[in-house]
Amino acid sequence: RAEFLLGANVGEEARALHRVASGGELSRIMLALKRVLARADVVSTYVFDEVDSGIGGSVADVVGRQLKQVAEGKQVLCVTHLPQIAAFGDEHFHVEKRADDGRTRTIVRQLSVDARIEELARMVGGARVTPKARAHAEELMRHARGGAPPAERRARG
Repeated sequence: RAEFLLGANVGEEARALHRVASGGELSRIMLALKRVLARADVVSTYVFDEVDSGIGGSVADVVGRQLKQVAEGKQVLCVTHLPQIAAFGDEHFHVEKRADDGRTRTIVRQLSVDARIEELARMVGGARVTPKARAHAEELMRHARGGAPPAERRARG
């Protein structure tokens, strides 16, 4: 029998993971474990539901990269609301709920490259997609595919 302990912040004593970790923290810890154990794991599909809960920006970039690495040998399905994570996916699906005739229906559609950029731009900037939001979405896609992010390119000169 094993128990995982978590000391989430410097100076805090480690406590039982199941007692102190949020849902998002549990998802990210599971991602870390799956990343380490992926080669030995017989499970072929991983599902991460809102692994982005409680994070943003640079941490989302790290989580996106980790998901991409796990997906090199497994199928990974990830529900996310952060464009920094969504940009790392090989495919992108849009999930929408609609109320029709007193019933809720869920519509799932696979996005083309252009539709994906529009969706990432919406995730970046909100309902009104601007040229700057679209450019940011395109940059996220380039970065996720191995292109250097803007700050790194400027540093190189």
